[in-house]
Amino acid sequence: MGRIARSPRKRPTLPRRMTLAAAALILGGGGLAAVNFYASASEGGAGGRGPSGHDMSQMRMLSTIDCPDVGNSLSTVPDAAKPRVDRQLADLDTQITDAYTEFADNKDRIQRDPGLADRMVLAPLKAKRTDSIGQIADATGQPDLNGKGLAACSMRAADAPAPGDQGSDPRGDRTGVQDDGQGGDQASGQGDGQAVAAASAASASGLSRRDFVDIRSVRPNVAAPAPRRGASTGTFTSDCGRNQNGKRNPDNVIVAPGVSNGAHHMHDYVGNQATDAFSSDGDLARGGTSCRNQGDRSTYYWPVVRVLDQGNDVDAKADGGGKDKNLGKIRTPVQATITFVGSPVGKVTAMPKFLRIITGDAKAFTNGNANANASWSCTGFENRQLKDKYPLCPQGSNVVRTFKFQSCWDGKNTDSANHRTHVAFADKRGACPAGFKAIPQLVQRIVYDVPAKAGAFAVDSFPEQLHKPVTDHGDFIDVFSDQLMGKAVNCINTGRSCA
Repeated sequence: MGRIARSPRKRPTLPRRMTLAAAALILGGGGLAAVNFYASASEGGAGGRGPSGHDMSQMRMLSTIDCPDVGNSLSTVPDAAKPRVDRQLADLDTQITDAYTEFADNKDRIQRDPGLADRMVLAPLKAKRTDSIGQIADATGQPDLNGKGLAACSMRAADAPAPGDQGSDPRGDRTGVQDDGQGGDQASGQGDGQAVAAASAASASGLSRRDFVDIRSVRPNVAAPAPRRGASTGTFTSDCGRNQNGKRNPDNVIVAPGVSNGAHHMHDYVGNQATDAFSSDGDLARGGTSCRNQGDRSTYYWPVVRVLDQGNDVDAKADGGGKDKNLGKIRTPVQATITFVGSPVGKVTAMPKFLRIITGDAKAFTNGNANANASWSCTGFENRQLKDKYPLCPQGSNVVRTFKFQSCWDGKNTDSANHRTHVAFADKRGACPAGFKAIPQLVQRIVYDVPAKAGAFAVDSFPEQLHKPVTDHGDFIDVFSDQLMGKAVNCINTGRSCA
C-alpha cells in the first residue's frame, strides 16, 4: 500500500505547537504529559533541540506510577487463603490509585521539586505495599515474595517503554504502521482548533496523539494457520445484544471478588445480568441473561469506551468514573458479536462450567506487553490490527475492538492464582501446549461509532495506565447449560455454523 499523501497545510512551528499544548492544559488537560503533547512529535525527536537549545528528550515529563504486578508473581494460592489474598491484591490496586491521585493533584509542586515525588508519593506507597505483600506472603506460604522487590514503585514518562517492552505486537506480529511523518494529525484532517480540542481531551486522559494512527497507514498483518485434516471448522454464535440496557459497574468478580470498585474503571456487560463483585457461581447460574438463547448465562464484560471531548457522563463523580480519572461520555457499541470457533489442528472439548478467562492485560502499559492481546481496527480494514494504537477510521468506517480468548485449557482448573496459567494460547500452528486441551475459542468483535480524531476517544483504565490502548482486555465466565455447550461443541466439531 502506498504512503498517505501529505497535507499541503504547513505544520505549526515548535513555539506554536508548545502554545497549543499549553492551551490544552489551560482548557482542562489534567495529565502531566499535557505540555509535552505536541513537543513529543517535534522534528528533532528524542535528541532534537528546542528553540532555546535544550535537549528535547529532557522535556519528557514524569506522567505515571510504575509498580510491579504482584498478582502475576503468585504461583499458587490455597483455597482457604484466597479471600484474604484477593482482598490484599485489591488493596494494592487501590493504593496505586490513591498514590496516582496524589501525584496528579500535586503535579505543579512535583514539577518544581521532583524530590517531592519520592517523599509525597513513592515512599508512602512502598510502606503500604510492603505490608500488603507481607500479608499475601503469610497467607500463601510464599515468603520469597518479600525478597522479590515487589514493593518499590517508580515514576515514568508516558512515552517511556515499560521494562521488557519491545514496542511490537506481544504475540510476535508487528503492527505494520507506516510513518507518514505527520504524527497522526494530518491524516485525520484536523485544523488547529480541532487539534487544541483533541489535545485537551487527550492530555486530560494521559494520551498522546502518537497513541492514534490512521488505519490506512497500517499494512495488512493478519494471518491465521491453515486448517489441517480433522480440524474443527464450525462456529457457534450467541446473540447477547450490545448492552443497550446499560448494565455497567467498576467491579471485577474474577480478579477482585467481594470488592466494590475492584477494577477502578467501568465495564460494559452483556450476558449474565447478575454479575457484580459479589456474585457467586450460584448467583450466576440463577441470574437472568441478555442472550437470546437462555441456555447461555455466561458473563461477558470489557472496559467501556468513552468519547473525551463531548462532556462527562453520569459517573463523573463516582467510583470507576471521575473518581478514578475516567471521564467522558460512555459510548454504547453499535454492534457486539460473540462467536466460538474451533481448532485448526483437531477437535475441541467442552469448557467446564464457571471457567474464567481473562484476555489482555489491564496493566500492560506498566507491565509491558507480554500479556497484551486486544486488537483495534476499522470496519473494512480488519486485515490490519493494532495492539498499542487506537485507529483513526476513514469516513463511513467504524472502530472495531477484537478479543480472541485463550483456546487451550489445562483440563483441571476453572481458575488459577494469577488467572492465566489454567488456560493458554495455541501456538502459530494452532496446537495447544502439552497437557492442555483445545476448547471453543471465544472471539468478541465490538464496533463503535466514535469521532475520527486523535485524542477523541479511549478505553477506561486503571488511572495510572493512562487509558493506553495496549491495556484493553476482556473477561469471560462460562455459564452455558450442559445442553447448550454440547450443542456448541458438536456444531464446531462437525463444521457447521450454529446459533
